[in-house]
Amino acid sequence: MPKTSEKTNKKEFLFKLSTFEPSIDAAWYVINTYSGHEYKAIEALKTRIKTMGLEDKIFQAIVPIQSKMVIRRGQKVKSQEKTFPGYVLVQMVMDDDAWITVRTTQGVTGFIGIENTPSPISQKEVDQILQTTEEDKPKFQTPFTIGDVVKITNGPFADFIGTIESIDQEKGKIRVLISIFERETPVELDFLQVSKEL
Repeated sequence: MPKTSEKTNKKEFLFKLSTFEPSIDAAWYVINTYSGHEYKAIEALKTRIKTMGLEDKIFQAIVPIQSKMVIRRGQKVKSQEKTFPGYVLVQMVMDDDAWITVRTTQGVTGFIGIENTPSPISQKEVDQILQTTEEDKPKFQTPFTIGDVVKITNGPFADFIGTIESIDQEKGKIRVLISIFERETPVELDFLQVSKEL
């Protein structure tokens, strides 16, 4: 289970697997795990590394997560979800012992690569993943798409029906075209002010 802080309710995403600093030969590899078992696989990997004495070969792991704003029971709730469910990034020196240790860890289904050969990812890609994980600007998760017919539930245009013209996930706003005096008029609304018409 991921550890969460009492104050921020933020999940951990970077895990030290050994006390050693990464060597110059270390690279980042992507492993596939059972979806929803990423944290269990990391805990099992920590134990395997100590048991096999490979603390100088396998260094750290990342579970990419990002903040999202979700609407639950009419309230905006900030939550965190995995960016790549079922995948974990592992920094390691690839050799036969390290490969077999990671590959045979409970919960790990394999490495990502060409055929049976694990392929490292660039440090630039890892830095981009870390940046999106560390920045705390949540995006809204919306059940709406452009062109959906929605009913305005509150505000001055309550009970009007319109079509979604655009969605701004950063701000949690949508632009709806409604008919006023037989003219289509765009109105900017909050996600909470509309409901989907079936």
